[in-house]
This record gives sequence, C-alpha cells and structure tokens, in this order.
Amino acid sequence: MAKVETANNVKIYSRSEHNISRSQMSENALKVLYRLKKAGYEAYLVGGCVRDLLLGYEPKDFDVVTDASPEQVRKVFRNSRLIGRRFRLAHVFFGREIIEVATFRGSDGGNQNDQRVHEDGRLLRDNVFGSIEDDVWRRDFTVNALYYNIRDFSVLDYTKGMEDHSAGILRLIGDPLLRYKEDPVRMLRAVRFSVKLGFKLEASCEKALFESATFLKGIPAARLYDETLKLFLSGKALQTFEMLRHYDLFASLFPQTEHCLAEEENNFPRLFVAKALENSDKRMAEGKSVTPYFFLSAFLWQSVQTIAKKNMEQGEVATIAYQNAASTVISIQVKSLTIPKRVTQAMREVWLLQLRLNRRTGIRPFKLLSLPRFRAAYDFLLLRAETGEIDPELAQWWTKFQEVSEAEQKKMTRPPHSNNKKRKQKNVADKKAL
Repeated sequence: MAKVETANNVKIYSRSEHNISRSQMSENALKVLYRLKKAGYEAYLVGGCVRDLLLGYEPKDFDVVTDASPEQVRKVFRNSRLIGRRFRLAHVFFGREIIEVATFRGSDGGNQNDQRVHEDGRLLRDNVFGSIEDDVWRRDFTVNALYYNIRDFSVLDYTKGMEDHSAGILRLIGDPLLRYKEDPVRMLRAVRFSVKLGFKLEASCEKALFESATFLKGIPAARLYDETLKLFLSGKALQTFEMLRHYDLFASLFPQTEHCLAEEENNFPRLFVAKALENSDKRMAEGKSVTPYFFLSAFLWQSVQTIAKKNMEQGEVATIAYQNAASTVISIQVKSLTIPKRVTQAMREVWLLQLRLNRRTGIRPFKLLSLPRFRAAYDFLLLRAETGEIDPELAQWWTKFQEVSEAEQKKMTRPPHSNNKKRKQKNVADKKAL
C-alpha cells in the first residue's frame, strides 16, 4: 500500500478550476450532501460519479463519503438502512433511487506483510473508520479518488488524479501487483474503465495485469458473473472482449470459449462471437435492450455444437444430443460464473430452437412464432447465417415468413409432394375422366 500522505499534500481545485456543476447532479444526492453538512458533518461526492461529471457524462450512481458513523447517518436519514457486515454503510432511499453513504475508511498502516485471504479471494485488511486522508488510499485508481466538497464546491485531489484524468491515464494507487492481489476483480475494472473512458493503462498497471491473471481463479463465481455483466453490457462489448483476451483474463471467465478460440478453424468461432458482440453494441447505441443470455449463448455455442456432435457419433438423436450438450456446457460454465437459472434456461431455449428452425412444413413454423424466445432464436439464426455457419437460405426463409400474409405463409409451409404421389393423383384423375 502506498505511504499515506498528509493533508498538506492535497491539491484543492476551486469551483473556477473544474467543470462540475450541481445542475448535473442528482437532486437526491444533493439532498444527502446538504443534510449531512447541516448536521455538522463533512460530506463529499467521490469515485465514479466525480470522474464522470468531469468528463461531462451523466453518472448512473452517486456515492457519498462522510466523517459521520453509519449510526449517525441513520439518525440523519429516516429513509435509510444500514447494510454490510465487515464494513457497514448506509443506503438512503428516495423512491427507486438509492444514494450510498459510507464513512471514511481507515488505513491499515501500509502493512504489506498482512497476507490473510478472504473466502472471495481478496487479501484482508483491517476495516476501520478513519479520515479522508486515510480513505483516499483505500481507493483503486487515481481518477476514482477525487472528492467533490459540497461546502465550497471544490475538488480535493490527494493522488494527482486530476492530472491523470486530463491526460487520459488509468493509474492504480499503490503497488499494482499488491492492489490486484488485494482484490483481483480490480483487473476486470481496469479493463472496463479503460474501455469505457478511453483511458490508457499506466505502464506498471498494465504490466502487472499479465502477471496477475491467475488471481481471478480465487474469486467466487457469483461475484464474477456480476462483473461480467458490467463488462459486456457496457456498449463496448467487442472492444472489451479483445482487451480481456489480450491480458489473458478472458479464459478465467469463459474457459470453454477460450479453448474453442485457441483451436478455431476458418476464423470461427471468433468471427461468430465478435459479430454477436458487435450487434449488441449497435443495439445499445440505438437505445435498445440487450439480454445477458444472448451474448452468453453466443460465447458457448461452439462448445455446445462440439459436444453435441460427439453425442450424435455415439448414437444419440440430434435433439437429445443437443439437450445433453447444453447441460454439460452449462454445468462447466457455472463453475466460473454463477449464471442464474432463469438465464441458463433462456440460453438452452435459444440453442435448442436452432434445430426446430430447420422444420419449415405444416403447423410447426406457426407454433414457433408464438414462443417467447423465438425472436432471440431467430436473431441467433441470422448471426449464424451471416458468419457462414449455415446456408443463408434458411435465414432468408424465416425473414420472409414473418413478413408475408397468412395465406402466403400457408403456401410456404405446404409439404412438397413426391413424384409417386403426383403420379397417383394423375391416375385417379385419368380414371375419373374415363
């Protein structure tokens, strides 16, 4: 941990020296800041909200830090609830918006020999309350360690975070290897922030990534799932995917996918995965929703097909082979990411519908149109056609089937007549004519 600096080393940027305006802030965040100030406590906005406000972005969340204890915060806000066991903090509720209020965290004195490990893979440090000068060294990146002071509207900077912010540099506070070991998820955050902000990773921060990738294996699968959603629902999923692979981090999240990518032929499945992520990014740019199960289905599709093929070689019919393959792939994947059952069920439906979309006669296509996952399965089919996995004719047929009239749909689904049947019908007609 870096050596704790004294208050004299803080650089204060007055209101005229930065572009943050209260008009950009959540009204409820301002209420929290002002009420804490009125109650005689220090109150600051900190972290990502300050970073994003400086960039002119609208923050999703506003985090507040204060010298008030959690119990004192609770007394100030009746609409609050204390959470956490190791380090308590307050959630202040304003309808659907929650403002998180944390007490300044204390320093552990820079004890780098403390190697106690939490069950979630993080190095343990004593969690005690402290001052703002202590709190700053608990934060991860310099650009996330900027404090907006509601008393005079200034920004306090203890780590030269404003300089890094202006230069577009993402720099860890303290020794990068130790900070990654303290909490390996910081490696994923480094990638996410670098992509999201367009910031360049500082050299030592980047170098340590290559040396620390294995630390992720000790993180609980449930926590990694939450982080994965943040990574790939950012609107820059394709760039994130490439960056994760560059730093050897992707394999810890999706080992089966990485195995397929390492053995790919004809640039597949990388092309398929990349196209799926590119399409997701386009949807987000257009303000449309993106469901986690779709990109997860794309990541694991090649693994499902590989296992299904082996199952069929052993005598299983296609439907059973794919059902068993889906179960196998999911059971392996959840060891890395604890994907909720509702999501894995949707993934199964998308995969298994690929078989049913081959059946285009009779009433079956009409039934498929009414299924909840039909649209996702159809989009998945288009993706397969676009990347050369299947004949585009199948995707074109389903596109047309959804666009034409019901009468035309019935013509499209009419079973083809065999030559024998045509001859039989002709003979009957000839006899009638006689």
